[in-house]
This record gives sequence, structure tokens and C-alpha cells, in this order.
Amino acid sequence: MAASSSEINLDGRLENFMQEVKTIEQRDSVLTSKQQIDRLLKPGSTYLNLNPFEVLMLPPESTPEQIKKQYRRLSILIHPDKNADDRDRAQNAFDELNKAYKLVNDEKEVVKVKEMINEGKALAEQKLSEKRKQARKEGKMTIEEDDPDVYTKYVRTTTIKLFADYELRRKHLEKRDTMERKRQREQEIKQEESVKKKKEWDKKWEVRKN
Repeated sequence: MAASSSEINLDGRLENFMQEVKTIEQRDSVLTSKQQIDRLLKPGSTYLNLNPFEVLMLPPESTPEQIKKQYRRLSILIHPDKNADDRDRAQNAFDELNKAYKLVNDEKEVVKVKEMINEGKALAEQKLSEKRKQARKEGKMTIEEDDPDVYTKYVRTTTIKLFADYELRRKHLEKRDTMERKRQREQEIKQEESVKKKKEWDKKWEVRKN
């Protein structure tokens, strides 16, 4: 079945976004109000912010106390009341932070998030294993991802793409489900109108007979 234009557009946006992610040389570590707001609202943040630990700038194994401390630290920086000259953007960034904090404190949801993070790491390891095999065939003993910084960036990029893929798939299924429900409802309305017309016709027929 051919892909719809909307799906192609989504894939195109995702591809452009992933290309941008690959150019990131180091982890966002800035802690000024403006920079944090920019970080949470920059192009591609729709996908980046799917991982609440990305939003909080913490590893998934962080303790509840570490999470709480980091949340307070970031919330103070980006709170709309502290950024009166950029209140709307600050509010949007603050909403993203609150959403992430709520997610990591949801026992069921955070399990799903961590499973996806682990899946992203496993996928990255699988791809790197294949890359190492190919490198050895070419007589190379190492690959660029053997460098710890490059490896960390590669795992992060792979995980971000995995979150984005799942989100695009979820939206596609949600749209398909909505369209199916709409189709069923339209069919029900047609049937109801048909029954109503038949009853009216039968009633008129009875009047004529009498």
C-alpha cells in the first residue's frame, strides 16, 4: 500500500530533524534561563521532549531525590514569573518540564520510558556490532564510536529516533482509529435515517389504506 502524503511529510520532517541531531557536538548543559527555554523549545524539541529524562537532563537511573532536585533547579530558571520579558515561551517551556516531571513520577509510565531507553541502547549496540564486523573486514581495528563521547552521542541519537518513531506510529494509529470511528458513526446515521424514513413511509401507507 502506497504511503499517504501526510505520512511522507512526517517522515521527511523526522529525517530532517535527525540530521540536525547528528550535528550536535555535545550535550546541552547550559543553565541560564534563556538557554534552558531555548533548549526546550528549539526546532526538533517535539521529538527530543518525548523522553522526560532528556527534558530533565538526567540519566534514567537517577534517584527520586536527584529528579526532584533537578526539577526544582530547572523550574526556578524557566518559571514564567522569572522571565517576564519572554513569558509565553517560558510558560511553554515550563509546561514541558512539568509534563516530564509528572511522567517520571508515574510508576507505570516511567517503566515504559525506561524500557524504550534500554531498547534504544540495545538497538545502538546492534548497529555498532554490525559496523565493527564490517570495519574488521576492511582491515580496521576500531570505529569512531569506540570514542566514549562519540558512543554516548550515537546512543542518544538512536534513542531519540526510537522515541520519535514510536510517536509517529502512535499518531498514525490514532488518526486511523479516529477515521474508522467517524466512518462507523456515519454508517450508523445513514441506517438511522433509513429506518426513520421507512417508518414514516409505513405510517403514511397505513393512513392511505384507511
